Amino acid sequence: MKLLRVKDNRTLPKGDFAPIQRVVDKIADKTLSELEEEGIFVFPEKVHDAPDIEEEQIVLQSYNNCYRTGNIMGFVGCGSERLTIESRFSSGEQDYFLQYLLERVMGFPNVVDLSISANQENMLFNLLLFLFPRYLKDALRKGVFKTYIRNQYNDSHVAGSMEIPRHISQNTPFVGNVAYSRREYAYDNDLTELVRHAIEFIRRRPYGRQILSKAKEEVSLIVDATPKYRFHDKQKIVAINQKTPIRHAYYREYRNLQHLCLLILQHQKHQIGLGTKQVYGILFDGAWLWEEYVNLLIEDVFYHPMNRAGQGAQRLFSGAVGLIYPDFISRDNRNRVIGDAKYKPAENIGNKDYLQVLAYMLRFDAKKGFYFYPECTQVAEEHILWVNSGTTYEKNVKRREDMCVIKHGLLIPGNSVDYKTFLGQINVAEIKFQEGLLHYISIDCQVENQ
Repeated sequence: MKLLRVKDNRTLPKGDFAPIQRVVDKIADKTLSELEEEGIFVFPEKVHDAPDIEEEQIVLQSYNNCYRTGNIMGFVGCGSERLTIESRFSSGEQDYFLQYLLERVMGFPNVVDLSISANQENMLFNLLLFLFPRYLKDALRKGVFKTYIRNQYNDSHVAGSMEIPRHISQNTPFVGNVAYSRREYAYDNDLTELVRHAIEFIRRRPYGRQILSKAKEEVSLIVDATPKYRFHDKQKIVAINQKTPIRHAYYREYRNLQHLCLLILQHQKHQIGLGTKQVYGILFDGAWLWEEYVNLLIEDVFYHPMNRAGQGAQRLFSGAVGLIYPDFISRDNRNRVIGDAKYKPAENIGNKDYLQVLAYMLRFDAKKGFYFYPECTQVAEEHILWVNSGTTYEKNVKRREDMCVIKHGLLIPGNSVDYKTFLGQINVAEIKFQEGLLHYISIDCQVENQ
């Protein structure tokens, strides 16, 4: 197996990617939406429904004689070639930071070993299993899938089309039964049977019950809807679903679930991604992961508008004009504070980032704005920016004493000897991050300035 490990937001010579040229040919200069159509799992799902997640983001972009990675992290493979994109805020040979984000935000248990020494096939396969509850829940929000199927019967209550060859073979000599078939609208169909086979497969894994416990109600619905389930029918059900993929746009979530179930049930440790499967992978938007992680740390203090769910929408102007979704709005309406999560170093926060937060501060009469960013230096320093007043034309520019923007970093541990050590270190960093935030919120800008 050929494996290349790179960091996100890096520019590297094209020659460095020569060992995985097949992967590069499949993903270079393709957008997230295009890769989704090819069957790669992208988080957050439905990037086209998320205004703050650019649908046209490119995982690997050509730039002169180089390739540049963006905010996307994850794993992509083609045949025996693998590309792993790690977080730039991780140090050492193991990306504990990405592993921790997946555990906190998406509930992936730490049995997923993302280190270079791990068996990449098992790691990718485990990730597929952990995706299952999420995709099952998304699909069943539209109810249990129901479609027309043709059932065969052999009894005396004829209510359908008689099947002469089967009748002769099964009812000779004639004893009163008739072989016939009938087209019925049923929950127990090829797709729900496929999902049931995936459930039973996961249930037999060492940590399968832990995975399925995240979607207990949905699993029960599928089990109740598939009374005809038989373990030995698995290959037949897989073959049928391969030939008849879900195509209707309304059942997009079921199409994704069908694709995931086929990958799980067809998995072979020595050849995931070989054969007819051209390209596969799991990709995570680093900015989205970071924002959701920060929300877990500060949700008691801040509202978190969710543009993907259409919750918490705000307007800049009266008359429903100027739709905005600030990352975070403080719950204290007497001392309003705005927060913005940035998956970038402090020195890279500027220009449009400043304009965005200042516009939100004006809209909500906030005197303080925060940038929450990951810090990989030894000490997470605070960067306080005081808003100016006056103009250079009148030579009266001076800083305001009542309005500021603060870059507040969370220290990401580096060079941890193992994941357990990393957990202890980042838990300490989280407490310092929360305490520092509460301190800056509670102190008046003019007091800070003295």
